[in-house]
Amino acid sequence: MSPLDGKINEHFGGLVVRKDLVKAVKGNAIVPSYVLEYLLGQYCATADEESIKSGIETVKEILAKHYVHRSEAGLVRSQIREKKLRKIIDRVSVDLNDKDDVYQATFANLGINKVAVPASTIKKHQKLLVGGVWCIADLDYQHDEDQKTVPWVLESLKPIQLSHFDFDSYVANRTQFSTDDWIDTLIQSIGFNPECFGRRSKLLQLVRLIPFCERNYNVIELGPKGTGKSHVYSEFSPHGMLISGGEVTVPKLFVENRAPYKIGLVGYWDCVAFDEFAGKSKRADKALVDIMKNYMANKSFSRGIETLGAEASMAFVGNTQHTVAHMLRHSDLFDELPPNYHDSAFLDRIHFYIPGWEVDIIRGEMFTSGFGFVVDYLAEVLRSQRNFDYSHLYADHFSLSEDISTRDRDAIHKTFSGLMKILYPHKQATVEEIEEVLRFAIEGRKRVKDQLMRIDQTYAAVRFSFTSRDGHEHLVQTLEEEQYPKIYHKGGLPEEAQPLADSMEPAITPSIDNQKSKIENPTEGHVEIKENQKGVSFDKLFGPYLRGSSKIVVTDAYIRSFHQAKNLMDFLETVFKTMDEAGDMEVHLITCQDEFRADQQEDFFTQMQKNCIRVGIKFTWEYDSTIHARHIVTDHGWKILLDRGLDVFQPFDSKDAFSLAARLQSQRLCKKFEVTYLRV
Repeated sequence: MSPLDGKINEHFGGLVVRKDLVKAVKGNAIVPSYVLEYLLGQYCATADEESIKSGIETVKEILAKHYVHRSEAGLVRSQIREKKLRKIIDRVSVDLNDKDDVYQATFANLGINKVAVPASTIKKHQKLLVGGVWCIADLDYQHDEDQKTVPWVLESLKPIQLSHFDFDSYVANRTQFSTDDWIDTLIQSIGFNPECFGRRSKLLQLVRLIPFCERNYNVIELGPKGTGKSHVYSEFSPHGMLISGGEVTVPKLFVENRAPYKIGLVGYWDCVAFDEFAGKSKRADKALVDIMKNYMANKSFSRGIETLGAEASMAFVGNTQHTVAHMLRHSDLFDELPPNYHDSAFLDRIHFYIPGWEVDIIRGEMFTSGFGFVVDYLAEVLRSQRNFDYSHLYADHFSLSEDISTRDRDAIHKTFSGLMKILYPHKQATVEEIEEVLRFAIEGRKRVKDQLMRIDQTYAAVRFSFTSRDGHEHLVQTLEEEQYPKIYHKGGLPEEAQPLADSMEPAITPSIDNQKSKIENPTEGHVEIKENQKGVSFDKLFGPYLRGSSKIVVTDAYIRSFHQAKNLMDFLETVFKTMDEAGDMEVHLITCQDEFRADQQEDFFTQMQKNCIRVGIKFTWEYDSTIHARHIVTDHGWKILLDRGLDVFQPFDSKDAFSLAARLQSQRLCKKFEVTYLRV
């Protein structure tokens, strides 16, 4: 186990599970992860390898014997009739038969219905009435000559979810983790390998959890296919419902338009998520959109003469067809939505816009084999936090700009409160950590508001900023605004608001693409690259400063693993591009020797040396265990300081021959890093 896995098991023993076990037991059972982890939590919530092996076999046996496959429903019904089987695992939904005044259950996979359910069971588990719930049920078969009598008898019904938990213990154990370790624990609990994500990317993943811990929270995520946008809403919690964006009606979502006004999904689920929400050709019922506007703004809705309230959060996820630059140049970042939803009044109710284009396409190595919370346990923790309000925790250190409207302020508060609950349930965060969460919450709302100004010119420009207690104002920009400053506000700001955009320009870090003067005539300076920024390459970062040199010394302590060696080879390619065709070049590397894989490291360098000599680059290296600084020095007077060395790109699938990210550095997501250019 890793040190983090050891700490997780030490403080949360019995409540965690090794995440790769879900795949080991799932087989062809089409059940959500929280169902499987519920079973794994009963038998595999341990770090002992023998107990895990035994537990896996037990869970496999339970699934093989009791999970109902649709194709085997007839066989299972026969086994129940012959008294060879009683207990089954199936998705159960219940309806009230008002003609006979009885509750009747339908078993989705088993293919039976009209099974009588006691009213006491419905009182305990009302979600059975809306959408269906995965359950462990005891069934009996008692045939009767009366054809009206249903032979199926429900002996017991138990929804698959945690029965109780100790929140105080959860908070107390959180104090034993650093913030970085806690974030990684949460990322592993979702099922991902934290080493494959930067800090910002981890926070984007965790924003998806806010609807489960914050009442009436509205979030949207639009981005490319395959980034796992709907995974959390379908697999993570028994308190969430994922529905297709085009398969919902007003009665199903809200309430019937006739007495007794039976409430819909929003009355029973903590989060209702709309999958495949984007698509210009999709039709959306205008009546549904109108009632959604009222609910998202006021937490209530009315049909007939009665006004009802509910607490369900709403999440909207969908795919984009164009790049960010294309959407900014030709329309807006909500461009893919159906026409009735591409409405400023509806979109103004969104609290946070997750930039799905920053989320990498899911690959095999991104899944974790480490330990994380049994998702049902974490789901119950988050649900209990819906009763708390953490939105005030920044007030002792920061204040929001007075320019921020009430609706914008409420959105920022909800996101800030949700993230603080997830990251700092013990309320112990440093000023820097509070600022990070506040800035992140402001950015998510600003992304919404900036697009609203493109859609509806009546929206006034807003100065999204906060002030620290020393009186210093901190402006907040979205990453797209920093990457595409020339087109971000194009057509979106009225003329009277343009001075505001101009006043914000100095705070915007220029993208590498906009440093044309530096490329033509390199000068001293400093460049800051944000996490998940694109458009960066070694050619643009280093090329102008290497041109004209004949010897280059690279000092970087971490050129050990394959991806680090690959970065060095990419740098040598940039060197080659800057060389005079008739000239020779010397490149010398100073690095630390790998303690455990020195032979592999040496082999990397030898291969580079053999290939570089053919094009006139003499590559040499030496090991120095005392170095810490990272920089590049040329023999014609430039020193380039690198806070991350050459390791500036986030992981990508280098084995995919058809991936542009594998072929072009400019298409890779960056880590956060800084470069300083000095004359020496």
